[in-house]
Amino acid sequence: MTQYQNLGQMMSKNIISVAPNQSLQEAAAMMEQHNLGALPVVVQNGQLMGILTDRDITLRSTAHGMDGHTQCSECMTSSLVSGRPDMDVHEAATMMGEKQIRRLPVVENEKLVGMVALGDFATNNIYANEAGQALSSISVPSKMENTGNGQV
Repeated sequence: MTQYQNLGQMMSKNIISVAPNQSLQEAAAMMEQHNLGALPVVVQNGQLMGILTDRDITLRSTAHGMDGHTQCSECMTSSLVSGRPDMDVHEAATMMGEKQIRRLPVVENEKLVGMVALGDFATNNIYANEAGQALSSISVPSKMENTGNGQV
């Protein structure tokens, strides 16, 4: 079993991304084709502008009557949490749990160089504990998700 010391060793470097001006329909088709739940939104020079999730498409576009021609930049999450290639994997897992995120873009010199998903930790037995702790933190409902009647 490989034990990774930092995100640069663990991250996926084969990144599928979209440009801010691409349509949500194009992004959704890419998600379906590559079986992804999120795509980084990247400009031509490789700079990370945001991340677009299937949830973003549903709640920020479809729920508001927008169509598939809407640009990714209009629905993406732009307040990003990111890691660095030299970041310790334990630190990254802890941060993902605290910030309630399942996917962590890895950025170096302001350019997207990789992605780490919560599942990457879970598939390495040595990090199963961190993955479990992060997931339990992510699974706690945020204040916005609480409907006020005890149901989420």
